[in-house]
Amino acid sequence: MQSHASYFLTTERLGLRRWSHQDLPLAMALWGDAEVTRFIGGPFSEDKVRERLEKEIASIEQHGVQYWPAFLLASEDFVGCCGLRSYRPEQKILELGFPLRPAYWGSGLAQESARAVIRFAQQSLGAEGLFAAHHPENQASQKVLCKLGFRFTHEELYRATGKLHRCYLLRLRK
Repeated sequence: MQSHASYFLTTERLGLRRWSHQDLPLAMALWGDAEVTRFIGGPFSEDKVRERLEKEIASIEQHGVQYWPAFLLASEDFVGCCGLRSYRPEQKILELGFPLRPAYWGSGLAQESARAVIRFAQQSLGAEGLFAAHHPENQASQKVLCKLGFRFTHEELYRATGKLHRCYLLRLRK
């Protein structure tokens, strides 16, 4: 059971905290799921998931951000993650991502968690903007990004899928 004190960011329904080395079962439940990873080059083996978890832990140490694990406040159920990556540090632009487990798709949790992370990026990190991209067939992510105010900028080849992913930008400072 999580302690609400372990969350550094909360929304109405969610709590976000940092990944730890003990979170491999959670990481497997997310990045080991073929449905979750089908648009990002998965499914991933346990070794690849372990590598991904290590990258998230290293990201918080190196850049102060990661795709933080998210939990329902009411039940402590692991929902997925939402967070940031370093993207263009010289321009103060971070990358936003919100992979959720299938049981939570369509519940508004992606948008809810992303709004909190956007506020955090703007208020606590001084980000100038946020980048996001999605697989061309991932209509759900496209809808969430548009609702969040992201604007389509271009298409870019994503090596993991070999597809042109749709790319967006959200300006946080006018």
